[in-house]
Amino acid sequence: MTKKSQPAFVGGVVIALVGAICFSTKAVFVKLAYRDTEVDAISLLALRMIFSLPFFVVSAAVSSSKQSNVRFTGTQWLQVALVGCLGYYVSSLLDFLGLQYVTAGIERLILFIYPTLVLLMSAVIFKVKIKPLQWLALIITYIGLFVAFISEVDVQSAQNKNFVLGSLFIFVCAFTYAAYIVGSGRLIPLVGAAKFNSYAMSFAALGVLLHFVVTSNVSLWSFTLPVYGYGILMAVLSTVIPSYLVVEGIKRIGSDNAAIVGSIGPVSTIIMAYFFLQETISALQLLGTVFILVGVLLIGKQKAA
Repeated sequence: MTKKSQPAFVGGVVIALVGAICFSTKAVFVKLAYRDTEVDAISLLALRMIFSLPFFVVSAAVSSSKQSNVRFTGTQWLQVALVGCLGYYVSSLLDFLGLQYVTAGIERLILFIYPTLVLLMSAVIFKVKIKPLQWLALIITYIGLFVAFISEVDVQSAQNKNFVLGSLFIFVCAFTYAAYIVGSGRLIPLVGAAKFNSYAMSFAALGVLLHFVVTSNVSLWSFTLPVYGYGILMAVLSTVIPSYLVVEGIKRIGSDNAAIVGSIGPVSTIIMAYFFLQETISALQLLGTVFILVGVLLIGKQKAA
């Protein structure tokens, strides 16, 4: 790396790091909203999306007005809409439902296994051969998840009988998000990262709002001020800002390096949950976290090789 490019690389690392930490605040805000207010999962998700939508609509318009813009084909419009809704409507809804029953720390650890699911999906759908070291990484990751999960089962189940149900919601969320990653990986090279992100998030927001209108019998403007405060924080700090920071980080340092930097996510969530939610940190949870990080990083290293 040249002296000239080193500051740019360091800047990219910082951008990706801040983006990963901002993304990890979402679970904490959701748990705070559930603790401090009377709000249900779909209403909270709808508020997150309605406050995010203007940013993504403006960004989509700007990216489409550039001279270098390549118009979507009819098929691409459909694909972007479906992939966007899968990643940030279906996945987010499952995540918000799961967070009603599990801690923010456990939520982030379960979600962080999504690279292993991406690897398995690629093997099944696109016949990508899994290397021996990648199999080892899969085993290490799921041992870590088991260790972290088993440390919480007795404690959480005693307080919340729906702990296992909540964990299942989060696991399915990780699965659908992995499907989003697989789909977006095929579309982004064709349409561009920023443009894809803007339109995919816009479609997801519309999907969430339609779900709210069809299923909810409460007004989106009938909540207390703290609910809107959490909705705005999630929209700006946990959604809009990190989505573009991560894209910019990937552009500067590459997707593999950005994935390594993103490993800070579970750790930052556990730390924030400790301070803001008074969630306990057990030795087994920390051990499980280490296993999961090692497994995911091994997979990232193999993809880069």
